[in-house]
Amino acid sequence: LRLAFHPQSEAFSFEKLESDFAETAARLEADWAIHTEEKKLRTLIMVSKLDHCANALLYGARIGELPIEPVAILSNHPTLAPTLQHWGLPFHTVPITPDTKAEAEAAMFKIIEENEIDLVVLARYMQILTNESCEKLSGRCINIHHSFLPSFKGARPYHRAHERGVKMIGATAHYVTADLDEGPILAQVTEDVDHSHSANDFVSIGRSLEATALVRAVKAHSEHRVFLNGMKTVVFS
Repeated sequence: LRLAFHPQSEAFSFEKLESDFAETAARLEADWAIHTEEKKLRTLIMVSKLDHCANALLYGARIGELPIEPVAILSNHPTLAPTLQHWGLPFHTVPITPDTKAEAEAAMFKIIEENEIDLVVLARYMQILTNESCEKLSGRCINIHHSFLPSFKGARPYHRAHERGVKMIGATAHYVTADLDEGPILAQVTEDVDHSHSANDFVSIGRSLEATALVRAVKAHSEHRVFLNGMKTVVFS
């Protein structure tokens, strides 16, 4: 159950509501939470070399479409530092090699802890998090996968889709889990394609779909409209 309400009395106390409801919830043995609309989730956006998803999130936050507070950007490459500097956020570059993955993830968690991050968004961050990191970020890390899962995992998905002559392409936003690209799905967006589209057309269309799916997923999560049910999600409108 999800209930949204607006108190009408000036005497309303959020703390008293929580205290009073806790008694009822205890009798019902309920899992529950109460959130205020004005509280925005402090968000870390992680990128590699593509900026379309990050820009969509940052613009959505700026115009008030997304109830998030972007706090910092983290990348494994310095490439996007000049491109994203106009957003006025700290840009952290933490290179990763197979030999430095543990140190890189430790640096990531240091940024998360120092900035009191509520939500981590992998906005085309092209690195696989370790199982330990996935567990630590469970339920508060969202990834965008550049295909309509479960098809075409891995590199160059749009080119592989074009080679197969698919009639629909898409993007999937999901929670990050230790099972690569198989976390609970939050949002999926698709578009019809045909023989007249080139592989580059697929990539161009895909960028738009990725940004749209990721924004929808982050919006649902940050508005507390998502309920986890095993490996599935229930997303309220």
